[in-house]
Amino acid sequence: MTSLADIRSTFLDYFDRQDHEVVASSPLVPRNDPTLMFTNSGMVQFKNRFTGVESGDYQRAATSQKCVRAGGKHNDLDNVGYTARHHTFFEMLGNFSFGDYFKNEAIPFAWELLTKDFGIDKSKLMTTVYHTDDEAFEIWKKLGVPEDRIIRIATDDNFWRMGPTGPCGPCTEIFYDHGDHIWGGPPGSPEEDGDRFIEIWNVVFMQNEQFDDGSMVPLEMQSIDTGMGLERIAALLQGSHDNYDTDLFKALIEASAHATSTEPYGDQNVHHRVISDHLRSTSFLIAEGVLPSNEGRGYVLRRIMRRAMRHAHLLGAKDPVMHKLVPALVQQMGAAYPELGQGQKLIEETLLNEEVRFKTTLDRGLKLLDDELSGLPEGADLPGEAAFKLYDTYGFPLDLTQDALRERGRGVDSDGFDAAMAEQKAKARAAWSGTGEAENAAIWFDVAEENGATDFLGYESISAEGQIVAIVQDGEAQDSATGKVQVVLNQTPFYAESGGQVGDAGVLKTETGTVQVTDTKKVANVFIHIGELTDGEIKKGQGAELSVDPARRTAIQANHSATHLLNEALRNRLGDHIAQRGSLNAPDRLRFDFSHNTAVDASDLKAVEDEVNALIRQNSSVETRIMTPDDARALGAQALFGEKYGDEVRVVSMGIAEGSGKGTDGETYSLELCGGTHVKQLGEIGAFVALSDSASSAGVRRIEALTGQAALDHLSAQAAKLQTVAQTMKTPIGEIEERVKALLEERKVLSNEVAQLRRELAVGGSSSGPAQDDINGVAFIGQTLSGVSGKELPALVDQFKDRAGSGVVLLISDAGGKAAIAAGVTKDLTEKFNAVDLLRTAVEALGGKGGGGRPDMAQGGAASAEKADDAIAAVKAKLAE
Repeated sequence: MTSLADIRSTFLDYFDRQDHEVVASSPLVPRNDPTLMFTNSGMVQFKNRFTGVESGDYQRAATSQKCVRAGGKHNDLDNVGYTARHHTFFEMLGNFSFGDYFKNEAIPFAWELLTKDFGIDKSKLMTTVYHTDDEAFEIWKKLGVPEDRIIRIATDDNFWRMGPTGPCGPCTEIFYDHGDHIWGGPPGSPEEDGDRFIEIWNVVFMQNEQFDDGSMVPLEMQSIDTGMGLERIAALLQGSHDNYDTDLFKALIEASAHATSTEPYGDQNVHHRVISDHLRSTSFLIAEGVLPSNEGRGYVLRRIMRRAMRHAHLLGAKDPVMHKLVPALVQQMGAAYPELGQGQKLIEETLLNEEVRFKTTLDRGLKLLDDELSGLPEGADLPGEAAFKLYDTYGFPLDLTQDALRERGRGVDSDGFDAAMAEQKAKARAAWSGTGEAENAAIWFDVAEENGATDFLGYESISAEGQIVAIVQDGEAQDSATGKVQVVLNQTPFYAESGGQVGDAGVLKTETGTVQVTDTKKVANVFIHIGELTDGEIKKGQGAELSVDPARRTAIQANHSATHLLNEALRNRLGDHIAQRGSLNAPDRLRFDFSHNTAVDASDLKAVEDEVNALIRQNSSVETRIMTPDDARALGAQALFGEKYGDEVRVVSMGIAEGSGKGTDGETYSLELCGGTHVKQLGEIGAFVALSDSASSAGVRRIEALTGQAALDHLSAQAAKLQTVAQTMKTPIGEIEERVKALLEERKVLSNEVAQLRRELAVGGSSSGPAQDDINGVAFIGQTLSGVSGKELPALVDQFKDRAGSGVVLLISDAGGKAAIAAGVTKDLTEKFNAVDLLRTAVEALGGKGGGGRPDMAQGGAASAEKADDAIAAVKAKLAE
């Protein structure tokens, strides 16, 4: 028996000998075709080569391309398990020519490989050609195929088109005759849908270009695109016409039977087929970073997973099953696709979490289904409203309900389901419009309703292709635009501002224009790319190349990951009362707000900084998992205060506890609910510098910090300043601290000496002191001083009071360009005169206001001391009253 692995290698080895570049399978999430949800054929990764947009080092290629057909136009999900050849995941063997060889080589290549390398009986093969393709017909004749086994087909079954316009051309197909004991007729006959004649290979001759008016001209670069399903040719070579009767599927079916303690064949076989097929598609998608969600690709993945899990339930499985089958899949396909082995832990964990969650949902949903059916006539369809309730309340997609009812010989009122869905959307729209969250919220709801949520690709890539689904200017939808725009695409690698992380910037480029994206926002799960066209125009429906600014994203991610480490380090140092109260993760800095009532001591801040840097040097991997909020909290993950979470969350874990006081050594250091983007390894943060701690609001502190190059630049600038200071002081850097302390002490001594000299000069420098006036028997000293600071005036007032023995003192200083005033009254006179009243009289005369103190001493100020004589005179007049 020839195994699938042998067939794959035989195919690739054959074309390697024919000077083809053996190219690795491209990802299941296409980066060069925004119209596709998943890669569904071998030519997808070469699309730009065929259209001439890209060029390469080779003109011939061969691949074994992994494909998924489970959503959109190419959706085989409903048929999987009930037919011999439908799959959600399959491998497409293909050989390609980009303007190199054409029909004269492509057809003989196919014939030689099938009849010689694979040893297929020529008499069992039949071919088709497009009815006008005489060239292909003659080539088949030269290879010895009888004319009655070369069938001309006049339909589009034998004419391929990339789209309404663009490259196109005829096909030739190769069929295998399984024998007259199986019902069916040859291609083009009334019985062609039977299973006797099975297509095994299709060769497309990309030779024309079609225009809007329907006309065609020959392409300058004529190319070849072929496809042969690995599972289908394997069934043939292993003596079967059933893809599930092959070595790979037998191994997976037997693993499913073992895990469910059931027989692999017989009545249970359809369930094992579904499980084995869906195991492949879900495992490969998870390995590539697609995770179950309620939108886009993640929603399709969830549908596939839950369909398989329902069939495990029908087999009587009480515990989760799917995750137990992953080792069998890795054993079968891990050598050809190493990503399965590398992602095995994530695949098993994702399948287990989803199945645990779904089993409760399934039990309740199936009970509701039974209740609804019990009141219906025998064989009647399930009302659409009931099917919608299953979808809306229990997460049952319509196709899952239809699949469950198929086994009971019933259907679903799909029109009623659509009506219930439309009613829910109308209610949601009304609720959203009433929030006032954005001026043009309604238009974004329209976009979301028409096109669905934007599929975010930015966790895995910072560049991709998308299709423009909406262009908005000044709150109005446009078909094309120049100038400032807001653009929505079906998918994007641009992160939209959320959870403290700022939106991405970068470039959006189409065939006709380029947009410099300056920010990305999100409304109603629609990602809005805000920017301005730097040249040309953009049009709705165009494909676009999207490139996030890599340096900016890298810096943002470093800051975001550092906030997680900072949060945990603060909890370790200050206590578990620390909780995040907000953050900003920008490209140039990070800001972290947290609950704490007192300032963070400098030694604590330094300890936190050291701990974060120790984790950065640890350079451990950052891991992300998807789970329910309850499961995440049970695991110990921290959530952002006040944040609303949906049915599932991303849980980001980073760092390994090593003597930090965080749990047991070897445990995860930081575990948080977070939808942002992060570094892959902690070492990518580079360095962490805490700049400051300050009060943000009552009971909330704020730390500002830098990471990466910004942190290094800051440290470098600080070092440069220190070096300048050292040179200025003519002191080695290591001795600066002691030198500064000595200078400060010296300055303190000198300041005291200067203050003393000023006071002596102020009192006249002799024992006689300043002149005194006698006003109604009260001694009054009023004097204007120069160069004396306001804080020195009270001491001088006391000196003058002591010299006078009894009296009133008013001193005005013009130090610093402003007036400082002090008034004093000796204790024996405070019953008669109040220093505060006298001071305010002087201040008012100087053009100022206020002032205060005690009855015996008061201080104030004014903008200028120019009217000092008037102030002294005013106080004299006050004393004379």
